[in-house]
Amino acid sequence: MAVPARKTSRERKLKRRGHIKLAKPNLSACPNCGELRMPHRVCPSCGYYDGKQIVKQDN
Repeated sequence: MAVPARKTSRERKLKRRGHIKLAKPNLSACPNCGELRMPHRVCPSCGYYDGKQIVKQDN
């Protein structure tokens, strides 16, 4: 059985795991109210999507 001659350093180990991280969500401005929202989803603040009101807001 092969046994490594030296302990793998922390730096080398972390270089291998460079792709393991959290991704920040892409946010775009709502064309109706200007609030930041996730693309291809109804705006949580005004309820509009693609220029049409989808969700009625209780204000």
